[in-house]
Amino acid sequence: MNIQRLGELKTALGECPTWFEGQLWIMDCRAGLVFALNPDTGAVVSRYEAPAPLGSFAFNEDGSLIIAMKEHIAAMSRPSGELRMLGHIGCSHPNLRLNDGNALPDGSFLVGTMHIAREPGEEPLGGLYRLGTSLQLNRVDTGLGITNGPCVSPNNGRLYVADSAAHCIYSYAMGADGTFSDKQVFVNTEPYNSSPDGCCFDRDGGLWTALVRAGALIRFDESGKHTHRIELPVKHPTALCFGGPAMSDMFITSISDSGRLSASGPLDGGLLKLSGLGFTGMARPSCRLAL
Repeated sequence: MNIQRLGELKTALGECPTWFEGQLWIMDCRAGLVFALNPDTGAVVSRYEAPAPLGSFAFNEDGSLIIAMKEHIAAMSRPSGELRMLGHIGCSHPNLRLNDGNALPDGSFLVGTMHIAREPGEEPLGGLYRLGTSLQLNRVDTGLGITNGPCVSPNNGRLYVADSAAHCIYSYAMGADGTFSDKQVFVNTEPYNSSPDGCCFDRDGGLWTALVRAGALIRFDESGKHTHRIELPVKHPTALCFGGPAMSDMFITSISDSGRLSASGPLDGGLLKLSGLGFTGMARPSCRLAL
């Protein structure tokens, strides 16, 4: 197994690595930037800008970007960069913003909020939101402090969502009508001295997550048993994805200054490429929004 820095790009808050059409895409949430990178050299191929802070993005079937902004979800045309607002979460607060999201197999876009600096016992605002293919935005869960890593298991078809504030990864049953039920705790990461952050599945059904406060990745099998841990040369890894021609490489984003977490090591804020892992993954699904 080999871990190396890919290119020289340094992000304040690197997030949402996505393999799409032979390129690696990442976001710098604090800077309001989305980059397409050469997956071999890390060179920037294209760059898009939207009002910061950003939370996450996914691709739509027409090639546009679906972007989670502070309180809005927007579509960004490529290559013009023109933004079209698609929905507002109906909630506003200085310490609340949209965070991690992903396209679901049904073509919808699922995204959750983060509500930081809450008083003890204060319930988080916002929640988990689904933008359906007909552009109807619905809140499908509440009570999540810092939403991260939504992804669907290739084995059981359940949705997995991390709440970094609660140190938990939950799973949900997904209904054909866009509803979510049977919420269960899949794993609690307190024994690993970190919150979970971004997540992805390998083809064997193992869930990988970034231990954002422990400088490591960890894998759990379908039962929630810890099977692998990989120490990383960055202090705060944030998110990960599989990519490469055989979907056998893993790409990992990291933090240099998120506003809450910071690190000044030589690789902090950089993009890591891990090869020789011994697992393969799947590309993220694309949205099928009727834009």
